[in-house]
Amino acid sequence: MDHSGHGMDGMNMDLPPFTLGRGLEFGGDPVFLIGCLLGLGLYGWAVIRLRRRGDAWPVGRTVAWALGVVSVALVMCTGLNDYGMAMFSVHMVQHMIISMLSPILLLLGAPVTLALRALPAAGRGRKGPRELLVALLHSRYMRIITHPAFTIPLFIASLYALYFSPLFDFLMESRAGHIGMMVHFLAVGLVFFWPIMGVDPGPHRPGYVMRMLELFAGMPFHAFFGIALMMASEPMVHTFLNPPASLGIDALSDQSAAGGIAWAFSEIPSVVVLIALVFQWYKSEERQSQRADRAAERNGDKDLADYNAYLASLNARGQ
Repeated sequence: MDHSGHGMDGMNMDLPPFTLGRGLEFGGDPVFLIGCLLGLGLYGWAVIRLRRRGDAWPVGRTVAWALGVVSVALVMCTGLNDYGMAMFSVHMVQHMIISMLSPILLLLGAPVTLALRALPAAGRGRKGPRELLVALLHSRYMRIITHPAFTIPLFIASLYALYFSPLFDFLMESRAGHIGMMVHFLAVGLVFFWPIMGVDPGPHRPGYVMRMLELFAGMPFHAFFGIALMMASEPMVHTFLNPPASLGIDALSDQSAAGGIAWAFSEIPSVVVLIALVFQWYKSEERQSQRADRAAERNGDKDLADYNAYLASLNARGQ
């Protein structure tokens, strides 16, 4: 199989016209397949370790993590990965899922919290995986890469600076470049949504209103990017300029479809994250209310008794 040529045309020459069935056939990239299997295996090991110790771990988090890994496998370990090398629209589906849906699901799985609970402490004076993870979480490097001043521009640049420069064409010339780009999309999504989701511990823990503002600061740029592709009167990305004849598609209409996907997808994470944030906010308020109730029970409603005594004293003084 010839992997040379722009956009790996050698591999794409004989692709039959795209259908969902062909797109979802098992195949795609072994690097991501190994990564997905490792992700499921390590998470499962950590959950089992907690259960054996007698500690609970929410089923919802395990389901969210599994769905996140499956969503990555769906776009990288199937025929979508091959079609994504030749069709802008399919590539955009890959990009949107791996950068905006997969990270949210993975973060809802709280992998950092799970790792901190499952990894054994190394003992006094020694440094094991748990200690290294804690050191990384508290490092200046982590404070920088999860700060909104870094994550929001990076999130935006991953669209405009990549697609509207020669960098995208350069990366798409090789399988390694394509894999590297997809890993980058996933990583950018993770650092962007990590402080916003607020499930795992991290250097930045903004309040709920601030998180919503951070979320909405990035999303309009996705919509504008999609509109720019849809409105263009000529193909804007050289990689997809000459799609294989066997696909039977027109480069400009395929680009327009890619723009529509980018535009529509900018709304999906907003809705998912907003639902998650509102739920977290509700649970947080509920916990605070329960803490206040428990405190009142411990004090035997002392605050209320003090207040009544204060009213009684005012009444006595007035007589």
